[in-house]
Amino acid sequence: MNLFIERLWGTLKQEDSYLLEISECFQSKCIIDNWIEFHNSERPHAALDKRTPDVVYVGKV
Repeated sequence: MNLFIERLWGTLKQEDSYLLEISECFQSKCIIDNWIEFHNSERPHAALDKRTPDVVYVGKV
């Protein structure tokens, strides 16, 4: 489980937070919320046969 969390946060930092200049906590929360929404609903995952987690686990299309 720890490996999964480390990978998730590492990807978030590389793809989003390191690219932006963050000046306040509220801004950080918005960035993380938007990235997690993107990660779950739009980004295909190789381990899920190029499907999104929403499609696999929730059944959203």
